[in-house]
Amino acid sequence: MEVNTGKTLWDRRDKLKIMAEIMEVAKGRQLKTRIMYMVNLSFSQVNEYLAFLTEMGFLKISQESGKKVYETTEKGSMYIENYMEMENILQPQEFEAPVLAR
Repeated sequence: MEVNTGKTLWDRRDKLKIMAEIMEVAKGRQLKTRIMYMVNLSFSQVNEYLAFLTEMGFLKISQESGKKVYETTEKGSMYIENYMEMENILQPQEFEAPVLAR
């Protein structure tokens, strides 16, 4: 039995959107904790995403004062641009009725 919560498929964040959000936040060089809070993820979720994004070359890690800092790479910036373009394409278009001549 499926429960209808009133939300549509488009109301949920999918993994592609979460990855885009992480990389958008990491453009400003962020600590893991800051990314976790800004993207609203649990500790285990943020670890999983950061490991994947780093392994794929979307994020890079540097050390600052003994702490890991995550930063979006050029490849990550390209992902964000492409994701935003697809998101815009998938948005419903407003219908404008043709203006009738009088």
